[in-house]
Amino acid sequence: MKIRLNDDTSVVETIKNGLKRTGGYCPCKRERTPENKCMCEEFRQQIKDPDFIGYCHCMLYYKENS
Repeated sequence: MKIRLNDDTSVVETIKNGLKRTGGYCPCKRERTPENKCMCEEFRQQIKDPDFIGYCHCMLYYKENS
């Protein structure tokens, strides 16, 4: 398993700017809760799933099996 940033640098830049603006909370989610602090709980749960391969909700991170 490997977690990497999105290959699209413009997406990475946009999301990182959003994270700075929101104090580290996922800019794609409305609620500012501990579960939405990057790396969000949703993606951490997806990482635990051995069958999951793909992007987190905001497309910043990608989980691949290597």
